[in-house]
Amino acid sequence: MTIALQDTLSGATRPLEPLEPGHVRIYSCGPTVYGPAHIGNFRSFLFADLLVRYLRYRGLRVTWVMNLTDIDDKIIRGAAAEGISTTELADRYAARFLADADSLGMVRPDSLPRATGHIPQIAALVQTLIDKGHAYRTDDGSVFFRIASWPAYGRLARLDPDAMRVGERVESDEYGKDDVRDFALWKGPKPGEPSWDTIIGPGRPGWHIECSAMSMAELGESFDIHTGGVDLVFPHHEDELAQSEAATGKPFVGTWLHCAHLRMGGEKMAKSTGNIARVGDLVAAGVSPRALRYALLSVHYRAPLNYTDESLPAAAAAVERVDALLAALAAYREDRPDDPTLPAVLDTMRERFEAGLDDDLNVSEALAALFDGVRELNRRIDARSLSTADAARATDAVRALDAVLGIAGPAEAALEPELQALVDARAAARAARDWAESDRLRDELLARGVAVEDTRDGQRWRLVVTSGG
Repeated sequence: MTIALQDTLSGATRPLEPLEPGHVRIYSCGPTVYGPAHIGNFRSFLFADLLVRYLRYRGLRVTWVMNLTDIDDKIIRGAAAEGISTTELADRYAARFLADADSLGMVRPDSLPRATGHIPQIAALVQTLIDKGHAYRTDDGSVFFRIASWPAYGRLARLDPDAMRVGERVESDEYGKDDVRDFALWKGPKPGEPSWDTIIGPGRPGWHIECSAMSMAELGESFDIHTGGVDLVFPHHEDELAQSEAATGKPFVGTWLHCAHLRMGGEKMAKSTGNIARVGDLVAAGVSPRALRYALLSVHYRAPLNYTDESLPAAAAAVERVDALLAALAAYREDRPDDPTLPAVLDTMRERFEAGLDDDLNVSEALAALFDGVRELNRRIDARSLSTADAARATDAVRALDAVLGIAGPAEAALEPELQALVDARAAARAARDWAESDRLRDELLARGVAVEDTRDGQRWRLVVTSGG
């Protein structure tokens, strides 16, 4: 087994070699909880989810940490606008994020640390940087990282360290500092803003230092993989890398992985432009969360994903193909010898699937392998060349791959009693050869999200995967 990943820092695609054999430690930049996350954010989160699922599928132990940034300028402004505390605002949107993540079938990270829960660790890290000459205080009680003290600055983003910083969360003249390029580690107290008393004085943390302190607290001073959106390469991850290695003198991250933007209408999806779609709104409009998950996962994480009106119907159709196959296999009954060629078909599907994901999580190749397998299994079902035991083996093979993808319906799906009564009534109508009633019940069930089909193996049903609209 060789899993190769493309490291942003080196630009090389290299075999994954965990610091502790068999155990991969991953840190993912999670949401800043000042509002609902949009599906562009979730593309980055679900790519990390796919990575974690696949590493576990491959038998590796994974410790996955995703932070929640619960204090920053946007949270402070949002709370002030509503007349509530920053804690109340952050709690609301943290709960919304977790609900959306659960809806999309995202594996819960092993830890979801919050910045406000790590103030002592943040302050200690800032003090270390001061002691080592990489940081300095300003008159208002703020502390800044001195970029001139770290010649390697800019190597992650491949930037000239003498260039002006762009995209920073703090205006360059908001706090006094020695060099416009320097970034805030700690912000001195201001009236009306949250503040903590610490070993470096009162104030609150800067955005970048939060992730360094939380990742070190949860995973150690060096760990294996750091994920995030490509928009975080600079300044956020560049600053994390500089301050972490300046403080510890050790390599911070083994492999940096960055997910490309999701684009809508040809432009990057971003809250700042209003060019966004949110998970909860789409689900409320009738979009299947599984279709949305597929749409966000189905393109290689380093390739831009263009979200269009056709994205969700195409994703829903793909998920329906998997569901329909699993329903057909579950209902299949044929008293005949096992198909001697089936093991090779299942092995080929699995091997191609794994080869795709081994190659820097090439999900497009993995999905091609899966759907070629779906097509071949449907052909064998139609030809009645499988035994009943073969159908069970094929089900297990598809379910094993779906443990990575997370797009298929549950194996033991159950209908609400009212819907189950309609399914049973339709079966009775067919048995009585009351075709008109059978058709009426079929149409009613379909309108309520249950597709019923008649096969040689009897009536079967599956939940419809919807795309909204």
